[in-house]
Amino acid sequence: MNRSIGVCIILSIVTLGIYTLYWMYKINEESAQMSGEPEITSGGMLILLSIVTCSIYLIYWSYKMGERFERMRAQRGGQPGSLPVIYLLLALFGLEIVSLAMMQSEENTVVGAN
Repeated sequence: MNRSIGVCIILSIVTLGIYTLYWMYKINEESAQMSGEPEITSGGMLILLSIVTCSIYLIYWSYKMGERFERMRAQRGGQPGSLPVIYLLLALFGLEIVSLAMMQSEENTVVGAN
């Protein structure tokens, strides 16, 4: 689904992070569907593991999502990049909202290409 990144960021701030959980859930589910790959983790399990591990699981998830988006980019004939490393570093420094925005941008590109 094509989402406005600005609106998602504003909703994440206004809801004090609750929308961020929903946004992660949707990106996880939709990217699995678009890529035709099995989910890394189900959306509900992603939220649960993120809460239980105090967001440590998000570091792993971010890296795996970067790998998925790289594969999706390659399927469209795009140039390989370093999304897994970028998402990993952003997650390590607590900038998950930036990596979510980048993931949404990649997802919007895939939706726009179809």
